[in-house]
Amino acid sequence: MNKSSRKLWAKHLAGQSTKGKPAVDPKLLLRKEPFKGRILGVDPSLRGTGLAVLDCEGSSYRLLHSETLQLDRKVSSIACLGRIHELVAHLIALWQPRHLSCEETIYVQNFKTAQIMGAARGAALSAAAIRDVPVFEYAPLRVKQAVVGFGRASKEQMSHTLAQILGLPQALPFDQSDALGLALCHAFTWVPE
Repeated sequence: MNKSSRKLWAKHLAGQSTKGKPAVDPKLLLRKEPFKGRILGVDPSLRGTGLAVLDCEGSSYRLLHSETLQLDRKVSSIACLGRIHELVAHLIALWQPRHLSCEETIYVQNFKTAQIMGAARGAALSAAAIRDVPVFEYAPLRVKQAVVGFGRASKEQMSHTLAQILGLPQALPFDQSDALGLALCHAFTWVPE
């Protein structure tokens, strides 16, 4: 049977194998120690990067900081990349995260969109690399599955679930909740080496 590349890619992002391997990594089921420390979650976008710092202590999680780097259309794309790098570097210096959790490159049909997303990710990840902060990448479907329990959850469901889990007074804006979801997904699924 010949499957389209789009369907194969969707299965890959959902963590489903097309070659008979288990959909869930068995190491995740054997995890023995919870994540301890801070995680900087980054949801990269050229003009609306979401960032969140999550403090983890055993099974206790606390949001320390969240923000969205909103950049006007008048700001050149090169200047946007510089601002993303600077803000991630600043948050790393300020909060001293143990790890950075970022959205994995996702399939997009438009080449220009893919190029812009890749550049925004690169700006954020280079700030972590220069400062020796380990980077972990997660597909959006995996994040939603880990946090909400459903890989096709809406942004609203994700934001409200995160607010409930962390006892926030209100749901965060979507860019920030996506970044927080990335951090919490890492805390939930991280496997110590």
